[in-house]
Amino acid sequence: MIAFLSPLSKNVLAHREVLPPGTLGKQVEVHAEAGDLPDLQNVKFVILGIKENRCDVNYIGETLSFDAYRKALYSLYPGNWNYKIIDLGDIEKGETVQDTRFAAKEVIAALLQREIVPIILGGGQDMAYTQYRSYDELGAMVNVVNIDNRFDLGNAELPISNKSYVGKMVVDEPYNLFNYSAIGYQSFFNSPEEIALMEKLYFEAYRLGEVTADITMVEPIIRDADMVTLDATAIKSSELSYRNNYSPNGFDGREICAIARYAGISNKVKSFGVYELSDSIDSKSGAMLIAQILWYFIEGYNFRVDDGDFNDEKSFTTYKVPIDDEVLEFKKSNKTERWWIVLPFISNVNNKLKSRALIPCTYGEYLGACNQEIPERWLKARYKNEV
Repeated sequence: MIAFLSPLSKNVLAHREVLPPGTLGKQVEVHAEAGDLPDLQNVKFVILGIKENRCDVNYIGETLSFDAYRKALYSLYPGNWNYKIIDLGDIEKGETVQDTRFAAKEVIAALLQREIVPIILGGGQDMAYTQYRSYDELGAMVNVVNIDNRFDLGNAELPISNKSYVGKMVVDEPYNLFNYSAIGYQSFFNSPEEIALMEKLYFEAYRLGEVTADITMVEPIIRDADMVTLDATAIKSSELSYRNNYSPNGFDGREICAIARYAGISNKVKSFGVYELSDSIDSKSGAMLIAQILWYFIEGYNFRVDDGDFNDEKSFTTYKVPIDDEVLEFKKSNKTERWWIVLPFISNVNNKLKSRALIPCTYGEYLGACNQEIPERWLKARYKNEV
């Protein structure tokens, strides 16, 4: 791992020295000298930069720096947190993009195997594909949630770009992708063909207006995610002062921080990546918003509640709802009052999942089932499982 990492810049290290006592910059251990990594024992979070943007469709040779984001994050005070954080520095551009992807995959995979959560600062969002491939060694199906105004499906037969990489997750071996959810998409940024393909693949897509009308609907979607990625251009341009994000519509600061906190609270999320950061380095307020997004993710993680022991019937209240020929089984946690719906295991078909599964849902979906409405999330999960 050490061969792929470069230490923090002298600029960031100097800034860290003058911060007030008690700030994150005084508490986070850092990779300050080449070849001398901090001890990863008892570490829960690692901040990692990936300085790769050559697959950006608008790439014109610009270099990347994450110094502004680190300075902003280090200046914040931690909450009532129990976990140790290390900043491992950056993965520099390799001789080729493939070299960078290899290095990033090796580092992220090593962290995942140690049960350390990588918090990734990235250039082009095509590196989200590398983040996904880092789960290969864990040997389980992966649920991906992408907070983005575009689906980024693209043509899987063409080379990867920052706007076309999800298709590679679908078609490349090993076939680990179980579900892909896009949160905050805007119809005018997505072709009718991509919208139709999302439906055909039984993926989940939630429009920006739908999400902002009730931000709490994001919680059950992210609760089932193994990895979460954020395209910074999903945030409205006025919030970031982001040179190349010309869209006036998107999430505001409060909404995106709430979503980041939901990602932290999820007991399944093992990595969190923020991408497309190349241009907001000129904006101190934009850098501070990204820092606060990371802060809220860590805050949410520190308040995780383990309510997933489904073998303990005393921990749950079970509700069975007959609909046509089906009997839907819902479970509500007596500890957190969160809801799940059971996806049954069907022995005579080729299941992707090898046992029954529980899909996060809302109380509203339970009420809908009581009115003979089968939850769409349950239907899509069943179709995908039986393909």
